[in-house]
Amino acid sequence: MKKAIIIVISLLFAPAALAVWLKQPFNHEIGEMKLAGLSKADPARLKTNVEKLSTEYATRHFGDVKTLNLAANFIQAEFQKTTKRVTLQSYQVDSEQFHNVIARFGPAIDYTATYENGPPKPVIIGAHYDVEAETMGADDNASGVAGLLELARIFAEKPPSVPVELVAYTLEEPPNFRTDSMGSRHHAASLAQAGITPELVVVLEMIGYYNDAENSQEYPVSLLKWFYPKRGDFIGVVGRFSAAPTNKMVKIAMQSAHPDFPVESISAPASMTGIDFSDHASYWLYDMPAVMITDTSFYRNPNYHKPTDNADTLDFERMAKVVESVHALVIHLGG
Repeated sequence: MKKAIIIVISLLFAPAALAVWLKQPFNHEIGEMKLAGLSKADPARLKTNVEKLSTEYATRHFGDVKTLNLAANFIQAEFQKTTKRVTLQSYQVDSEQFHNVIARFGPAIDYTATYENGPPKPVIIGAHYDVEAETMGADDNASGVAGLLELARIFAEKPPSVPVELVAYTLEEPPNFRTDSMGSRHHAASLAQAGITPELVVVLEMIGYYNDAENSQEYPVSLLKWFYPKRGDFIGVVGRFSAAPTNKMVKIAMQSAHPDFPVESISAPASMTGIDFSDHASYWLYDMPAVMITDTSFYRNPNYHKPTDNADTLDFERMAKVVESVHALVIHLGG
């Protein structure tokens, strides 16, 4: 009888326990966050950069290397307006050269030095700048790159107390997705080779599309509709199932910047569709802590990988809140 009661109780509470682990709810913790020096992001500047990337460099994909690398040049020039510590991480695929663009802020790390207590742990914030062929890629992923450029401006005005690398990745999209040709694979491998373990990797993957209509939000598993909003009016934090405490910390820090702008998080196995669909998964290969910040892509945005993915479909006011929320996360990580 006692054993039967234990089984019944377990069956009753197991779904609730799983939901807590997946969703990382919080109550009082947000009030404990201290965010002195939080900066404002500029929606107009975000719009300008999304429009430029998605029109002037619309064909920035693996099949048009010239335009892809012109987009890299643009990002490099924009980074150089904010810091002198800008480098290209170049590598070859077949007979062509491709480039990650890296801008560094905060305390410098000497990647060739030996540190007595181990090297400092940088915060990596990245976004891919290439697109799927036949699409302008405003949300996917000019929105993420515009977020990087706005963060660069913020960090130039208020340098972070921790080392920060902003990385614009090349070759995230097919036919290079999930191959060693991805720019993020090269970046993650370079960190591992240097013995650098990031404090956290934050990948901005589509941060501009929102929909306040009922039932505008879909999920990879129908059961998730019981625990998450039906409206596509939030920004998402996506992390590994085993990293729920880290994912919760990211959610709390981001929510603290704008209590009125919903932040939802999920800790799920990579086998769940969409969980590993971006550059953050490159760092998981090296067991580095990494999350994806996303508007949930094709689970919300009907323009995903279509010619209709243009700047007119995006909400730049809410995009600015996402950028400010990521800045809040960096402030929190700096203690």
